[in-house]
Amino acid sequence: MITIIRADGAAEQKQLAAMGARAAAKNANIEKAVRAILEDVKENGFPAVEKYSLQFDHAAPYEIAQETVDAAYASCAPELIRALEHAAANIRDYNEKLLAKSLEWTSPDGGKVGRIVRGLSRVGIYVPGGTAAYPSSVLMNAVPAKVAGVEEIVMVTPPTENLSAPVLAAAKIAGVDRVIAVGGAQAVAALTYGAGPIPRVDKLVGPGNAYVAAAKRLAYGTLDIDMVAGPSEVLVIADESADPKFVAADLLSQAEHDRLASAVLLTDSAALAQAVDREIVRQTRYLSRSEIMEASLRDFGCAIVCESLDRCVELANDIAPEHLEIVTKEPRALLPQIKNAGAVFLGAWTPEPLGDYLAGPDHVLPTSGTARFFSPLSVDSFLKTMSVLEFDRASLEPISGEITALAECEKLTAHANSIRVRFE
Repeated sequence: MITIIRADGAAEQKQLAAMGARAAAKNANIEKAVRAILEDVKENGFPAVEKYSLQFDHAAPYEIAQETVDAAYASCAPELIRALEHAAANIRDYNEKLLAKSLEWTSPDGGKVGRIVRGLSRVGIYVPGGTAAYPSSVLMNAVPAKVAGVEEIVMVTPPTENLSAPVLAAAKIAGVDRVIAVGGAQAVAALTYGAGPIPRVDKLVGPGNAYVAAAKRLAYGTLDIDMVAGPSEVLVIADESADPKFVAADLLSQAEHDRLASAVLLTDSAALAQAVDREIVRQTRYLSRSEIMEASLRDFGCAIVCESLDRCVELANDIAPEHLEIVTKEPRALLPQIKNAGAVFLGAWTPEPLGDYLAGPDHVLPTSGTARFFSPLSVDSFLKTMSVLEFDRASLEPISGEITALAECEKLTAHANSIRVRFE
């Protein structure tokens, strides 16, 4: 069952505000505990990492041998390996087409200027353990880093009794260089500061629990991170031409992630909203995570009936969803109006799970409205740039007076002197 709201300018805003607040609360106790772990690891290194690993995961950290990774790959079903390799190939192709190049050109003043593009030296990937083991996330994080030219990728995952074979297989396919069995905030701390055999990285990406998310947030600035992700979300804009069975299935595919996940339908058709509600009830009966889906849709799902598709688009831009599906008679016609979304899926045959697994664009996307200013993970996320300048006397002399005038205006006489001494 999904709540159906007729937009009147107030009802929909009240509902969306309540839903938006779901990710706002921060647990002060978690942050305090994580801050202490980070400080301990910074001060005491690997012994502190080992202490917390034994305390929380009941196992000491260790490096997973390449032979173990190879054996995991060999143990996976051939159809799964084919799917992982197909997904990796599509992710690689997508990011290779986006890869930025170094450029230099002659400026209007006659000197050479440009930008050098380099991959980061070392990147860490956090992979959750236990039931939340997602090989697709390994590919989505590691393959773009490889395309960017990252020199070393270090994957960390909790030292569970039975390490996920598909996750290790995905690491092999993606070209991960090292896999270390260590998890939690202590893994984030080790990758932030370096701890014995666990190296310091330039950037840390990948999902984790509340402790991992808090550790990433606190570590940001010492290293770079992808983002602090909130609960998953999908927003579907649909008109009367949409198949309610498809729309319901796509809303449920996001609701099964988490009780805090959000699934919203925006439509100009009350009849469609009611038909989707009936389909949700029908389909939920035969799906395995029905309890989670029902809680998610009850607390953070709704269908909002608007007076027009234009109003649906306005609301969608305000919400700035992680995933935005447009299931209308002419979905591409609405695309120029879309300003804020992590990923846009056009048409009835482009469901959100296509993006989660196989199409090529990344499924690491901004959540909780941050698509207003954040972008999806991609090859760009693993690049840094340096500007480069090269002038000779002939190109510097004509503009030297302007440089000294600007420097003296700012009372930086040594700056002005640096130019002036060259022409005395």
